[in-house]
Amino acid sequence: MKVPALVLFSILASTAYDARADIYQVVSANGTITLTNIHRTDRKQVRVAREKPKLAKAPSRAAPSRKRPLKAPRYALIVAQAAFDYDLPTELLHAVIQTESNYDPSALSPKGAAGLMQLMPDTAKDLGVHDVFDPTANVRGGARYLKRMMTLFDNDLSLALAAYNAGPGAVFAYNRAIPPYPETQRYVPSVLGHYQRLQADAKRPR
Repeated sequence: MKVPALVLFSILASTAYDARADIYQVVSANGTITLTNIHRTDRKQVRVAREKPKLAKAPSRAAPSRKRPLKAPRYALIVAQAAFDYDLPTELLHAVIQTESNYDPSALSPKGAAGLMQLMPDTAKDLGVHDVFDPTANVRGGARYLKRMMTLFDNDLSLALAAYNAGPGAVFAYNRAIPPYPETQRYVPSVLGHYQRLQADAKRPR
């Protein structure tokens, strides 16, 4: 039997309107075909489409809400106190520590830099740090040295970080520019990247 075009359009539209509902076909006395999602026992209906079963939602893998308090780093209090005492941003010290040692207080580089902020032996001696593997002494010494570099290079953070990594003499040798050493060229953007991320995290509502 041919279904009139207008009726066919109604059928398709009805089906598209609620694809998830069971669809029933009803044939009237004059041969008109009607589709409906309402099941009635007083009419002869034939189910022509079944509602798809709803699948259980997979556990969400989304990041935890920013409103929840984030777990503070292990050395948060030490860093916060050093930042306050030497007038440096807390996030900056964390960025340096993350880049230098990734929070490993026993880190030791092939060149002899040691501890959380990777102090060189001569630098540690000059700063009065007797035990470079003591987290408090190391962080305070590193913060003091970084503040010294900030003052020396007029608060130019990129140059201060370059001097922290390669020594102030290297920055002066290249006309107050970041030395073209591969390590230093990687180091400065790495610290700045961590610093910017930590600043953004600190500004997000908890």
